[in-house]
Amino acid sequence: MYSFQGDNTFFNRQVIWLGVAVGLFFLALIPDYRFVRTSNVSFYAYIAVVGILVLVPIVGDVTLGATRRIDLGLFSLQPSDPAKLVLILVLAKYFAKRHALIGDFKHIIVSGCYALVFFALVFSQPDFGSAMILAFIWFGMVLVAGIRPQHLLVVFAIAATMFSLLWYAPVHHLLDTESPLLQNYQKTRILTFLNPLSDIQGAGYNAYQSTVAVGSGQLVGKGVGYGTQSKLLYLPEYETDFIFAAYAEEWGLVGVILLFIAFGVVIWRLLYHAAGAVGNFEALFAAGVTIFLLTHFFVHIGMNIGLLPVTGTTVPFMSYGGSHLVTEFLAIGMVLGMQRHRRSKKIVSNENVLFEEV
Repeated sequence: MYSFQGDNTFFNRQVIWLGVAVGLFFLALIPDYRFVRTSNVSFYAYIAVVGILVLVPIVGDVTLGATRRIDLGLFSLQPSDPAKLVLILVLAKYFAKRHALIGDFKHIIVSGCYALVFFALVFSQPDFGSAMILAFIWFGMVLVAGIRPQHLLVVFAIAATMFSLLWYAPVHHLLDTESPLLQNYQKTRILTFLNPLSDIQGAGYNAYQSTVAVGSGQLVGKGVGYGTQSKLLYLPEYETDFIFAAYAEEWGLVGVILLFIAFGVVIWRLLYHAAGAVGNFEALFAAGVTIFLLTHFFVHIGMNIGLLPVTGTTVPFMSYGGSHLVTEFLAIGMVLGMQRHRRSKKIVSNENVLFEEV
């Protein structure tokens, strides 16, 4: 990020956010999270985030046609980011308490309603990318919790029906005019994804310039600070939505492989903690955080290389912005905190000493 522009505005601000995120990471190691399983903390957090999301269209700032952030003076808050963490927390507690009954389809419906509230509020901003991340988090955690195959088919049918409604169903606005739930520019992005070269100068411009940037990096890249696509402003939003393309242009295939290895280590460690968790709640929470980061990573990269529609998502730990950075570090800190506070008690059985984690 330091190499993107001369005055280094993004770099200086991101250094501050990184310091805040790391500080919260260490603070997240302190609490004993077993109280979350027995209290209503997650539900209260859910209600608080719903309230904040409701306020976004009323008091939020409009950026690139979307109202996603609330200006708090010194910084702006994008509530869709902490909403993802709160959804993971709520679903982890819900599925952990009903793990033996997950085969009952009503639990799929109830958990889906929790996610649907967040999805609808974020989608209405409109923030299609974050809304889809929320949907993927719910779907991934349902799979981890143990959904039946026949129920999975029902979920796919519901998803297809909802997408059809989003595409075709009109809604009435205050001026008595009708417009589809899925805006025309969002439809155009999806259609352009199916045929990227159909409108290079229009809807397909961003995706085309992004693939050009990635390809021009070749094996070892153009060098840090020498990315022409971002420097000459051919690549839009190169510090956020297309930061992977800007990185790939400067670092090349070698740098991309290193990035995948580094991210793979993070995911491997999260899966390790999920597999070795002391209970269902901790395991589901760690799995949810893994799904959250994986979805962001692959949706962002897929968007940058033309494999997915342009939806405007960040890549974890890299894209400019404080809300997502704080959320990611806080999530990982909570996973480690849950492992740190596990206790063991000895149970003597015959002549063997067994350990039971509680």
